[in-house]
Amino acid sequence: MEKERANGFALIPIIVFLVLYVGSGIYFQYVKGQDQGFYVMSVVVAFTIAIIVALIQNPGKDFDAKLKIMARGMGDENIMIMILIFLLAGAFSSIATAAGGSESIAYLLLSFIPAKQMVFGFFLISCILSMAMGTSTGTITVLVPIAVAAAGAADLNLPLVLGTIIGGAMFGDNMSFISDTTIAATKTQGCEMKDKFRANFKIAFPAAVVTGAILLFLSGGAGTVQQHEFQILQAIPYFVVLVMALIGMNVLLVLGIGIILFSLIGLITQPGFDIPLIFTSMGEGTKGMFETIIVAVLVAALGALIKENGGFAYVLAVIKRRFRGKSGGQAGIAVLSSAMDVATGNNTVAIVMAAPIAKEISLEYGITPQKTASLLDIFTCIWQGIIPYGAQMLIAIGLVSGFGVTAFDVIPHLYYIFALFICAVISIIIPEKGRHM
Repeated sequence: MEKERANGFALIPIIVFLVLYVGSGIYFQYVKGQDQGFYVMSVVVAFTIAIIVALIQNPGKDFDAKLKIMARGMGDENIMIMILIFLLAGAFSSIATAAGGSESIAYLLLSFIPAKQMVFGFFLISCILSMAMGTSTGTITVLVPIAVAAAGAADLNLPLVLGTIIGGAMFGDNMSFISDTTIAATKTQGCEMKDKFRANFKIAFPAAVVTGAILLFLSGGAGTVQQHEFQILQAIPYFVVLVMALIGMNVLLVLGIGIILFSLIGLITQPGFDIPLIFTSMGEGTKGMFETIIVAVLVAALGALIKENGGFAYVLAVIKRRFRGKSGGQAGIAVLSSAMDVATGNNTVAIVMAAPIAKEISLEYGITPQKTASLLDIFTCIWQGIIPYGAQMLIAIGLVSGFGVTAFDVIPHLYYIFALFICAVISIIIPEKGRHM
């Protein structure tokens, strides 16, 4: 097979994307002072313009041939499966909320928390809830209003509580079998979710334990935890889904069974919950995934063109010059995925963008697919939890807008995120056993 020619100019479309997307975000957010300025420029529009730039490049190649290259990238088996899982994950999350499952599982877990360990309790709950729901933003949206009331009653440090919930939400999102980041990382690297889970667990669990120990010392309060009504029956499907995922059942089956269970539970327990509402909720959930799906397709198309033009070969050559050995290759993947997340402010988009190059790096350095998927997910998760313009931080701060709390008040309390970074770096320094061929 002919060796790909390294060509740094093939990366210009990515630079165009970053200038458009990040540049407009910085301008509207910090220069114009517009609320959520990083969402003014649509990521879809930015990627579309980047694709146009990629098509203009390499003028000696037939235009129809370029379109076929794009089509092959978009039609990749893993991309198609990923899209189907995204749709089911959106439907699952929406139907679970409509059936009362999200609030019931949160209040169920809250009922076991002593007031003096409330901060630690919120960390534990956000970890479990985000693993079950598969969404960090959903977890934050559900828990922060509850936490604000509890923090007021128990005289707790609100930025500490927010940092704790964001950290726990990122832990669960990173570990969940139905998270879009997990789906993107595993499908682009061609590994099983259970294998990526094991690789993640070795890094994330020690970080969670360290965080829990820190929070046990920092927890405390003079108030009591306010009790809310919940129905255990509404929370059961989350635990069923979690168990099915952990035993290695196909994620499509897990999501399908979860949707059926929540539909039945909603019909039994929720007044006004009926068949039309089931279909409406599922429709809204899948609609919420449309942008993610379009981005995945556009990135696949752009990636195919950049690879054809020698962009991936160039990045790989740079990494080979800067990093040595398997640990060096893993460090390269970590740097790549971190840069993409800081640039895009979206960990799913960052994973999809970094994934093709990361796969080339893993093949070159003999890194297993599950380790590569784990590094992609973990390092994008780390930066996604820290950046002030990420959806997680924006939602958390928006929900406490009346309390004068800023992202920079919360960042010092992101203990799990910092612990995860340290554990991830240690996992890179310590050589991985075995070699993927």
